[in-house]
Amino acid sequence: MRRIFWIKSVFLLFFCSLIIRLFYWQVVRAEFLQSQAENQYFTNTKIDAARGDILFSDGFILASSNPAFSLYGLPKVIAPDERQKISYSLAKILSGLEEDPEIDTLAKDLITKLSQNLFWVQLKKIISTEQKKQIEDLNLSGIGFEQRSTRFYPEGSSSAHLLGFLGSDAKGASKGYFGVEGYYDGELRGMSGLIRNERDALGLPILIGNFFENEAKNGKDLMLNVDRSIQFIIERELKLGMESYGAKAGSVVVMDPKTGGILAVAAFPSYDPVKYFDYPREYYKNPVVADQYEPGSTFKVLVMAAGVNEDVVEPDTRCDKCSGPISIGGFTIRTWNNKYYPDTSLKDVIIHSDNTGMVFTAQKLGIDKFYSYIENFGFGEPSDIDLQDESSPDIRPKNSWKEIDLATASFGQGIAVTPIQMVRAVAAIANGGNLMEPHVVKEIRDERGSFRVEPKVVRQVLKDSTAQMIKEMMVAAVEEGEARVFRPKGFRIAGKTGTAQIPVAGHYDSTKTIASFVGFAPADDPKFVMLVRYDEPSSSIFGSETAAPTFFNIAKQLFIYYKIAPSE
Repeated sequence: MRRIFWIKSVFLLFFCSLIIRLFYWQVVRAEFLQSQAENQYFTNTKIDAARGDILFSDGFILASSNPAFSLYGLPKVIAPDERQKISYSLAKILSGLEEDPEIDTLAKDLITKLSQNLFWVQLKKIISTEQKKQIEDLNLSGIGFEQRSTRFYPEGSSSAHLLGFLGSDAKGASKGYFGVEGYYDGELRGMSGLIRNERDALGLPILIGNFFENEAKNGKDLMLNVDRSIQFIIERELKLGMESYGAKAGSVVVMDPKTGGILAVAAFPSYDPVKYFDYPREYYKNPVVADQYEPGSTFKVLVMAAGVNEDVVEPDTRCDKCSGPISIGGFTIRTWNNKYYPDTSLKDVIIHSDNTGMVFTAQKLGIDKFYSYIENFGFGEPSDIDLQDESSPDIRPKNSWKEIDLATASFGQGIAVTPIQMVRAVAAIANGGNLMEPHVVKEIRDERGSFRVEPKVVRQVLKDSTAQMIKEMMVAAVEEGEARVFRPKGFRIAGKTGTAQIPVAGHYDSTKTIASFVGFAPADDPKFVMLVRYDEPSSSIFGSETAAPTFFNIAKQLFIYYKIAPSE
């Protein structure tokens, strides 16, 4: 009986373990086994979505996609003795040569790929339509194509810093970098589709097998605020200016002060977005949103606006500290040309770009109010422009400011800004006091409709009466200041020059400057606000002799484009 008991126990344990094992494979690991099986007899083919177009404000294409193809092989379909012949035939077409060491290298690489124990292998990521036709004519077994697309830019390198470029991520997938391509990559790329079908032991599709398809969803189109004509004008004039003034770099940004819409952006040196890999990486960043610089005298109009807005000064207030250099904390502050105007009005301080008059104004404001206006004008925070790679230089904490910091900041030294921050701050004077959020994209479209990017007021910085007074001071600076010889006659233009020395190793280099001019026109109903900036011009270090002429040359053409007649 004992022997029968043990035999029954062994059989019981065996059946229990068998049931447990079957439960493990059929229930616990069922999904894993099913996926493993499906991977053996199903193949997945990704369908790339068409990337959305980028359009100028007039609907002209700035960036679009061309049809292209990738080349693949089926190693298990190709006979071993055919691999070399097929590889050399493909290498000649892909290289465009008949005989060359490059063909041998390419052919050996193709042979290696076709010798792998794989059902499918990519041979070339992108080939042209012409290359596809040549390969098809050879009628090679085990060689096929997948439809792809490549980015093309009808305007060439125009607006490169606005656009960015299309590259590849770590997994080899297409991805937008910098500019609009980078910022709106999610909207532009769309959603890929998938084809899933059964295959036989050789990896070939079974015609009567199961077939599933999930269609791709194409990317959205972007219509920009950027005006094609204005973009062409500023790129041409900036390039001419850099050649004339021997500048190391230069940039121009034009904005609609009423809406915050970016009408044009240009920067040099630039690059070709199709062949971006042939250019230094430092060219990729857009200087208008990524560069930090000391604004110099262009900053004076903002400090004066703060003083007037706080009712601590008025345009006809007399400066009692403008008869000579000012000493603060062991430092001496002078005017840029060592000329002084005792008992001068603050209107004349702006006209003559008088540093001592600006120190007088800043001291009337005091550190607390001065600092609050820096923040209110949008410095120390991103502008939230829809371009990738925007930077925002920090403003030193207020509790670390001393009297000398207040003094030097009053004329734009010792404080860092970006061009886009500067141009939108001055736009607040042009539009009556509102700080606008800048936008490159005006409208986003897909098959379901469109979404308009509406103008956004961040906050009111100035009273309208203040904006009007500062506007008149800027008009006087153009008509009576150092750059008056370049201004177009008959037009009321508000503007201010800037010449900021570049800090090097803890001190300022008097031979290297950033020359700039910021302004808007027509002064009474501004259509545009513009900042022109040159880095280290060699013909002259002054903004009045470099950036100002470029500004006025562009403004003349914009008056014609907007059909604006002289008011005088």
